[in-house]
Amino acid sequence: MGKKSLVKLTRKTNPRIVSLILTLKERASIEGAPIWKDIAKRLEMPSREYAAVNVSKINRYSAADDVLLIPGKVLGAGLLDHSVTVAALSFSVAAEEIITEAGGRCLSLEEIAEANPKGSGIRIFR
Repeated sequence: MGKKSLVKLTRKTNPRIVSLILTLKERASIEGAPIWKDIAKRLEMPSREYAAVNVSKINRYSAADDVLLIPGKVLGAGLLDHSVTVAALSFSVAAEEIITEAGGRCLSLEEIAEANPKGSGIRIFR
């Protein structure tokens, strides 16, 4: 199956998303980690259904040193009073600043999948 037919199959035109979906599905089958298959399915949905999470929600529903995965965008509304590692499809500039100033880390979905192939200890956040 060529790359062009894959784009038609998933209805995605962004090459990064198409590649990410394929990588996550492959990782799920190789590592036996259902979290990556779940995230791939969420990314196959229309982008208007992707998660959009404010920093205030992360602050409210997470504890210090949690590892959170957001299949969408992190927005900068709110404050963060503890350090967390957040992996997301994208971050607003303000959200990235707030998370790093609180001692946390911002990772792409590709980076978290590479760093934690089994997906253990990761909370999916929506």
